[in-house]
Amino acid sequence: MSEMVLDKQFFADSLAKMAELAEVNRDYWTKLDSDIGDGDHGINLSIGFRAVNANLQDNLEKAPDISTLLKKSGMLLLSKVGGASGPLYGSFFIKMGKEDTGKETVTFPEFAGMLKNGVEAVQLRGKAELQDKTMIDALLPGIEYLEAHKNDEDAIAVMEETVAIMKQGAESTIPLVAKKGRAMRLGERAVGHKDPGSESSWMLMNIFLEEMKKIE
Repeated sequence: MSEMVLDKQFFADSLAKMAELAEVNRDYWTKLDSDIGDGDHGINLSIGFRAVNANLQDNLEKAPDISTLLKKSGMLLLSKVGGASGPLYGSFFIKMGKEDTGKETVTFPEFAGMLKNGVEAVQLRGKAELQDKTMIDALLPGIEYLEAHKNDEDAIAVMEETVAIMKQGAESTIPLVAKKGRAMRLGERAVGHKDPGSESSWMLMNIFLEEMKKIE
């Protein structure tokens, strides 16, 4: 079993890097969304993660545990971000922290459970299934792999494969007809375009991987 332990600072560092990622990819994610949606995905995530980052140090200092830090960050995304991405990503981080009350550190298997809880919250709120051309197409296959391998000895290798599966899931949305969201209105015209939420979601999960590598 992996002996990796993730502390409150790990989650704060990950959130800070996610904010950087949102700034760098703002135009890219927005372009993807312009092709099949409202054209605001990158803009909205940039706004949301700016708020998370602006409050991060204060939240880190005042949060008694990982749960509080994640819930406060999720609430900021929920309140600051328009469109679908705010409620979905806000729910993800809030649910991630639901079962970690009082914990200042978590093991890798516990972290895997947190991610699973987050993805379940996204699926519940968005009512999406596989092949609906949403972020679930990226997140769910990766989480299923992670759940099956969370007790493997090499946590980094497991997380690398998890993210690779999520990236592949994002690519799998290109030939799909959208069954949820604004892209649903396009019907066959959405075919050939990648879902922006699936792309942003695997890229954000990759931040957790990159931060894990720093504590190896």
